This record gives sequence, C-alpha cells and structure tokens, in this order.
Amino acid sequence: MLKQCEGSHAVALAVAMSRPEVICAYPISPQTHIVEGLGEMVKSGSLEHCEFINVESEFAAMSVAIGASAAGARAYTATASQGLLFMAEAVYNASGLGLPIVMTVANRSIGAPINIWNDHTDSMSMRDAGWLQIFAETNQEALDLHIQAFKIAEELSLPVMVCMDGFILTHAYERVDVPDQAQVDRFLPPYEPRQVLDPNEPVTIGAMVGPEAFTEVRYLAHAKQMQALDLIPQIADEFKQIFGRDSGGLIKTYRLEDAETIVIALGSVLGTIKDTVDDMRKQGIKIGVLGITSYRPFPINAIREATANAKRIVVIEKCFAVGIGGIVSRDVRSAVRNRPQPVLTVVAGLGGRPITKASLNKLLLDAIADKLELLTFLDLDWDIVNRVLDREKKKRRSGPVAEGILRDIGTVASHLA
Repeated sequence: MLKQCEGSHAVALAVAMSRPEVICAYPISPQTHIVEGLGEMVKSGSLEHCEFINVESEFAAMSVAIGASAAGARAYTATASQGLLFMAEAVYNASGLGLPIVMTVANRSIGAPINIWNDHTDSMSMRDAGWLQIFAETNQEALDLHIQAFKIAEELSLPVMVCMDGFILTHAYERVDVPDQAQVDRFLPPYEPRQVLDPNEPVTIGAMVGPEAFTEVRYLAHAKQMQALDLIPQIADEFKQIFGRDSGGLIKTYRLEDAETIVIALGSVLGTIKDTVDDMRKQGIKIGVLGITSYRPFPINAIREATANAKRIVVIEKCFAVGIGGIVSRDVRSAVRNRPQPVLTVVAGLGGRPITKASLNKLLLDAIADKLELLTFLDLDWDIVNRVLDREKKKRRSGPVAEGILRDIGTVASHLA
C-alpha cells in the first residue's frame, strides 16, 4: 500500500509489523518520533503482545533490551548521537553476548560543540562494537531494512543497527510502499532464539573469560560477521521475491558500466551524488556511484570487484577521524590494496552542512583533473580556520574555538575584541 508519511512513522510501521515483544524507549532527537509512534500503537492496541518500556536513560534502554533478548523476546530500541555514546558499554555487551537486538540509529552529529543535525559520527564511533551496521539511502530502504534486520539478527544471533540520516530521512515526508502484515509474516517467522534464559534449564550468561579463551570468543564474533556477508544478500533476495523490490544487500551500484571515476558514499547523500553524476554523464564524463549498504561487515570483495576498472575512487563521507582523516576511505583502501587507483577522501556534510550538486560537481571535476589532495574538506571556509589559528598564535588566552568562530561570523554578539 502506497502511503505518504514521515520517515520515522514508516520505520515505526516496519518495526510494528515485525512483531516486537519488548520496545525500550528513551527520547533523543531525531529518533523520538519512531518510539513515540510505536508507543501510540501499543497503547491503542494495534501493536499487540508487546511491552513498551519507558526507561530513564539510553544506557537503561540498551540494558533492558539485553535483558529482554536474553529472556527470549524480540527486542527493539532506537537512539542517536550522545544517546548512543551513553549506552556504549551496553552496546558492546549486547554483541558480546550474541543477542539479536535491532536498533535504529537516527544519525546525528556528536558534540562538543552541541549540534543536533546530521552526520555519521555517532554510528561510526560504534563501528567496531560487534554490531552489524546497515545504512539506508531513502525512507523506503529504511522501512525495508528494518524488516530484514530482524531476520538477519535472529539467524546469526547478532545485533543489528539500521542507520538512517537524522532529519534528512527521519523527518522527511515521502511516499513509501508499506507492506501488509501477511507479507511480513511470510518473510519473517516467529522468533526462535538461539539462546535463552529458561528457569527450567538454568544457565548463566556474561561469564568472565580469561586469556585462555578470550581470543577465540572474539574470533567467533568476527566469524559471524563474515557469515553475514553471505546472509545479507541472501535475505535481500528473499525480500525481493516476496515484496517485489530490490532493497538491502551489501552494496548498490549506479552507472558503473564504463566508469573511470567511482564515487563511494553511505546514506541519503547518495541521491544528490546520483543527480550530480547524471548531469556529468550528459557531458560525456565517465563516472558512476557505489553505495555501501552494509558497512559492518565491510564488503571488501564486493567493493574490490565493483571498482576493478576505475581510474580513481572518491569516497564522500559524513564523518572523519580527528588526527588521521577518513574512516570509510581507509576501509575502501583495504579493499583495493595493491592497485594503482588513488582513493581520495572527501569529508562533507559535518553537523548538517548542505552537500550541494554545485559543490559536488566542482569537487568531482577537480578529482578527474587530479587536483584533489588525498584528504579534502568540502566547502571548508579557510578564512574562518586561518582567523582562529592566527588568533591562537597572537593570544594565549584566545578562548573556546566554537564561541570564537560564532563571534567571527556574527552569529552571537560579544563585547570581546
């Protein structure tokens, strides 16, 4: 059924049709509308056999999800930004215990300075926590990926983050194809946990493991992620057979057939990149797009194969590691190792800064002309940067950087010189 709705509501519908038994909720923008929608469904009775638990913090949300999943319930929660950081210890515990929790991360920048807008810093901070991470380009994909996530998680007994761009997707109204409950039930069977706490068969979980076995435990977590590289495309194919559309998988390609330049990215920015590439194709420029859906596990072989004939690779990422540079691009470099192709890192869209077709077009033309450095910050205002650096040279007590920049650009008033 076609429905015009907010992205958050589309996700709430997908989660509800997946028949969760426990939902743990703590509000933080921009994911709040998802759990609000689910709460309303539970209260009205349209979502049956589900316990909706309001908790006192994000740490508590993940802790309750861990307890619910360990007891044999299909568990779901959602978070963003500092909320994800606050539950970090429990995030690692969930994967270490092998619990198939599904969590939406409505991607949002991490402070300081305080910023509520979109980039990928939050989920990237947990990229090595042992969770599978899948990224949605559109609200239709966000809906579809949540349904697939429960099946992936429960087959492997591993938790899954479904990452969708905060505000850009969560608060955008788009037309989505909402499946009926019978389709979802056909695709997603009732939850049969691989492990469960049962009073009739008492066991413990969370044992302390010393040097004699810790490496083996961690390797097995890695082995499961490697299994996911086969399982994720398989489940995407099953989804297509039942729902009639391509959604999910490891990567998605666009106009790569003869591309000499390949642009790689994750999330909603892929739409703008594709529009830019279409314009450049009209000018005879051989360029294409590779979108990463599964960031963890990282699809090294799929990326290596898809980029085999490219002369250069440009990775546009909405995050970066301070002190070194690109995050996604480092993984891409590992996929194309021992090849002459340069892998160029472009950091863009931090803190919600718009990524425009005009800026992308200029950037990609520079890349094709071999004018880009290995690390580029799209639309960085060098006047502001140099002003701050100059001030710090001249005056030891130059004050906080963020507040100084705001004064420089006139966003806040100040009597300070």
